[in-house]
Amino acid sequence: MHYDYLVVGAGLYGAVFAREAVDAGKSVLVIDRRPNIAGNVYTEDVEGIHVHKYGAHIFHTNNREVWEYVNRFAEFNRFTNSPVANYHGELYSLPFNMYTFNRMWGVVTPEEAAAKIEEQKKEAGITDPRNLEEQAISLIGTDIYEKLVKGYTEKQWGRPCTELPAFIIKRLPVRLTFDNNYFNALFQGIPKGGYTKLVANLLEGVPVQLETDYLKDKENLDALADKVIYTGAIDAYFDFCLGALEYRSVRFETELLDIPNFQGNAAVNYTDRETPFTRIIEHKWFEFGKDDEGNDLPKTVISREYSSEWKPGDEPYYPVNDEKNGKLYSEYRALAEKEEKVIFGGRLGEYKYYDMDAVIASALDMSRKELG
Repeated sequence: MHYDYLVVGAGLYGAVFAREAVDAGKSVLVIDRRPNIAGNVYTEDVEGIHVHKYGAHIFHTNNREVWEYVNRFAEFNRFTNSPVANYHGELYSLPFNMYTFNRMWGVVTPEEAAAKIEEQKKEAGITDPRNLEEQAISLIGTDIYEKLVKGYTEKQWGRPCTELPAFIIKRLPVRLTFDNNYFNALFQGIPKGGYTKLVANLLEGVPVQLETDYLKDKENLDALADKVIYTGAIDAYFDFCLGALEYRSVRFETELLDIPNFQGNAAVNYTDRETPFTRIIEHKWFEFGKDDEGNDLPKTVISREYSSEWKPGDEPYYPVNDEKNGKLYSEYRALAEKEEKVIFGGRLGEYKYYDMDAVIASALDMSRKELG
């Protein structure tokens, strides 16, 4: 069979485009090299718990159109992301708020907290932040930076904070209130039944071929369709002819435990440099918000996350958006624009760190341009 579109990748970007194209009367084949749909938002059922296999994904957005769109394909719960920071056994609230400031300095009022932050910023003497360390200190002072930002960030990126660009931490949430919601978003939640169910609903009625490596059989697969929507890595598409773009990767150690509650929260970040992992996710708390609900399940599943430098064969997670990689990506982008029948999209196709709502918005925008 010949198709209007071959969609490479059954993640959010590919699934949204496929849905829109089929609804517009186009024929579509979706392929993916993995044995499952849903890309990095894939969730699998373990003892009644939806485990986020490729890391925690919390849907949050201020885009009403995107929120209404995803609610067509899944019912969302009311999960609110309120991570906890563990620094050598001291527990702090994330985002940085009045609970954090009280625990750190003993301050009680917003005025006292603001004065303490301002005092530490002045002592540091930073006026024009040139790197992540200076940016963080200018936002939250030296104490919080040293305990809750420095170690975690250096583990995550594998580089000293002084070598990381300031913009990485510009969206750091700092609040002079007791609001424990990490995201400043109008809409937030987790799909009931997991993300795999959401993507399966997006792909309903769309032919999907799994365990199919596009780059290994590109010529034959290209012949199946008039156009290709490619959501894989842009440098891999061109066989790394200009060199490899850099990513950070993540390794997960996941355990099923014979206890109902391991840490009492979905996410606990380990912010000291000595603990080798960045955080522990306890998956059941994404969907079971109350003790009596969660503890009805006698077991729990946890994942320790270890950040690492990406190498071929690893899963690429976070683009290293520094000047060198930005220049290399622009050269690949110029090559991509010459590919007449291929559209590059998504996190890997555009070498861009995308939140889920932005991936969906980008796919919807591209589908409107493409499908009319």
